[in-house]
Amino acid sequence: MLETIKKSILTGIGMALRSKAEIEEMAKEFAQNAEMNQAEAKEFLNEIRTKYDEARSDFDKKLETAVETVLKKLDLPTRSDIRELNSRIDELAEKLDKNS
Repeated sequence: MLETIKKSILTGIGMALRSKAEIEEMAKEFAQNAEMNQAEAKEFLNEIRTKYDEARSDFDKKLETAVETVLKKLDLPTRSDIRELNSRIDELAEKLDKNS
């Protein structure tokens, strides 16, 4: 399980380390080398941008899931766990104030 998480993270990091501008530049160079006409090059570049945005979004989701999994395995409370506990403490404090 951890190996799968590591592979997902490393794959996503590889894409994330490349800026959108770098990827667009690589796509433009490819389009020039492949001798695409202007319409084909524009369509190719738009497709690359879309794929980049999708990959970035997928990476963010996978990273979030991986972090949540690790936190659960480490038995650390999540932000929502802490918020829930704070709410319960506030409720108990209110009850104590009413009874005092």
